[in-house]
Amino acid sequence: MEALYLTLLLVVSIILIVLATSKYKVHPFIVLILAAFFVAIGVAIPQSFGWLQYEGKIIDWVGIEGIIRGGFGGILAYIGIVIVLGTVIGVILEKSGAAVKMADAILRVVGPKRPGLAMSIIGWIVSIPVFCDSGYVILSSLRKSVTRKTKASAVMMSVALATGLYASHTLVPPTPGPIAAAGNLGLEDKLGYVIGVGIFVSIFTMLAGYAWAKYIGGKIEIQEDIDNKNDFENGLNLDDSEMNEKYGKLPSTFMAFAPILIPIILIAIGTVATFPTHPFGEGFVYTLFATLGKPVNALLIGFFISLGLLPAFNQETLTGWIGEGIKQAGPIILITAAGGAFGAVIKATPVALVLGDVLSSMSLGLLVPFIIAAALKSAQGSSTTALVTTSAIMASLLVPLGLDSTMGAVLTVMSIGAGAMTVSHANDSYFWVVAQFTGMDVKTAYKTQTMATLIQGIVTLVVVLILGFIFL
Repeated sequence: MEALYLTLLLVVSIILIVLATSKYKVHPFIVLILAAFFVAIGVAIPQSFGWLQYEGKIIDWVGIEGIIRGGFGGILAYIGIVIVLGTVIGVILEKSGAAVKMADAILRVVGPKRPGLAMSIIGWIVSIPVFCDSGYVILSSLRKSVTRKTKASAVMMSVALATGLYASHTLVPPTPGPIAAAGNLGLEDKLGYVIGVGIFVSIFTMLAGYAWAKYIGGKIEIQEDIDNKNDFENGLNLDDSEMNEKYGKLPSTFMAFAPILIPIILIAIGTVATFPTHPFGEGFVYTLFATLGKPVNALLIGFFISLGLLPAFNQETLTGWIGEGIKQAGPIILITAAGGAFGAVIKATPVALVLGDVLSSMSLGLLVPFIIAAALKSAQGSSTTALVTTSAIMASLLVPLGLDSTMGAVLTVMSIGAGAMTVSHANDSYFWVVAQFTGMDVKTAYKTQTMATLIQGIVTLVVVLILGFIFL
């Protein structure tokens, strides 16, 4: 009876989160805080009457506020600065034209005969520091220009770009969602593992999206395709100078990539430095890389490098651009910290113990985080909210599910990321960004973009399950 009550309590809390955020449009920060109080009070009331003494887990009425505050502050201390720095770097890359320069460089490498693959790779790289919504807007003009020049399918190019952006958005730090999930699962000092595995897994995710884009692009024609054909037949100039007009002189290729790649490399080396085998020894070299590899330190270095992209050091850039990044980071930080508060309550109550007993007996393993995240994503639309909420729930389930090793926790982040992309439809802002900037009607967007995210989520889950079979 106790187990049934606690299971229902968690299920109801998740349903309330979904309804409040999707149907009634309440901000996820408020919803997650209220959900934390809901679960805590739902446990405290029957315990006050002498019932629900599940394995010694007792909730003190006076201590509820402290649990929530502690969970909020704990995740905020780890993730707050990282999210701000990552978001500010993304804004600088966008406004300086560095994102466009990265796209040009990749196009030169991949070649004009594979424009769809180029779009996928461009999206995959740009979305590591830049939100996929913003990334699609940033690269929309470039995508249109390349589509005209290569006479490629507009649907193929749009879906390839959209799915490339989506792949790293839910799987590769320093994107806020994966970082938040890693923090909730205790991987603060193992972020290099998350980045490495995330990059590996997301490559398959990106390629799955590209394969679908090529297939569906050959079957659906939209107005942009018709317009491009008419322009070509009429001998209109297909060269596009919009980028040069907007950004002026673009930065060098090295400077465009450096703010993203150098922090990732530093974090990866820092993780290697802290291996138990001490590959760099225990002296100066170890101290140097272990220090520089800390996420805050690495991203701060990335931020200083990104300052070299500023066209001038004035109020517009130092206050305006950086301020815009801070404003964008604010809601994400609050949602992430609220998710930490929700997770802290679940840890402090018998809820996680009960759910762990139930799920471990079903031998679902890595399917559990995928199912929860996919249900949240499909119902309320936000991948970040799905990542934060699911990771908060999973934090106390790693042990009973046999996922309490470093690789188990990392693959749990990947499974959550797979669920958090399944699926993007009408309640997701990204769905509308892709549809509107491509000129697709809703029916076409469901056939192309929504189906693409379903395929990506399933392929990602399969890759994660294979990795789990090998390493767990």
